[in-house]
Amino acid sequence: MTDTTDWYGPDAATFGDRIAAAREAAGMGQEKLARRLGVKLKTLQGWENDLSEPRANRLQMLAGLLNVSMGWLLTGEGEGLSGPGDTEPALPADVNEALLEIRALKTEIQTAGDRLGRLEKTLRRLLKDEA
Repeated sequence: MTDTTDWYGPDAATFGDRIAAAREAAGMGQEKLARRLGVKLKTLQGWENDLSEPRANRLQMLAGLLNVSMGWLLTGEGEGLSGPGDTEPALPADVNEALLEIRALKTEIQTAGDRLGRLEKTLRRLLKDEA
């Protein structure tokens, strides 16, 4: 018998439930994830308790650090966890730490690239206006 329960879909879980589950699957505590995101612990707890939601740039970082898609965090659909206990085989702590650091750096680079693109667009507009 196959369990077809959509454990993290909108009918079974909230946005905060999905953050907490993905954080736990990644082997991170709240304090560590908050530190990696550059937010206060209270802010992350607010997200996990569905009292508030992150801005788009933090949502992108959150998805990257937790190795799930932004769509999955928001709706439960897309790349994410399929059910309770859905985790990859346990890796040594130092390997897991290195992978988490790589994900964080990748997310930071992507965010910086987006910011650079917006700045270039602004500069081109300003130069065009002066001409």
